[in-house]
Amino acid sequence: MNARNVTRIARYVLGGGFALFGLNGFLNFLPAPPVPPAAANFASALFATGYFFPLLKATEVTAGLLLLGNRFVPLALTLLAPVLVNIIAFHAFLAPEGLPIPIVLLAGELYLAWSYRDAFAPMLRARVEPSHSLPEPIAARTASAAA
Repeated sequence: MNARNVTRIARYVLGGGFALFGLNGFLNFLPAPPVPPAAANFASALFATGYFFPLLKATEVTAGLLLLGNRFVPLALTLLAPVLVNIIAFHAFLAPEGLPIPIVLLAGELYLAWSYRDAFAPMLRARVEPSHSLPEPIAARTASAAA
């Protein structure tokens, strides 16, 4: 199996996992396993905000679909990184019995981040100078307004 196929499989596993679990947050088609009281309290507090879970699940579905469609993969990976950190922390500290699936998703995220490392290189520079030029349509409007 070549690296291109491994990357494709990792995209499908990660994208499918997040699309599935994200949709489940809206449609509740998978049974929820019992969780320890501390984990239930934490999830209940986030749910009580009224915005957090819809935002989280919409992000998961969107990023998952981007990965499945092979579109904007580095953006999808960037969106999923903080989500995965929190999922891993949640399971590591509050519900360790659910840790195997997040570890598989983390492995997929890390493999894909490495596979797309050239796209992340500009973000990892210590200093970057901003572009001081305006996009072409804006520059043209600014010049015609000044005339």
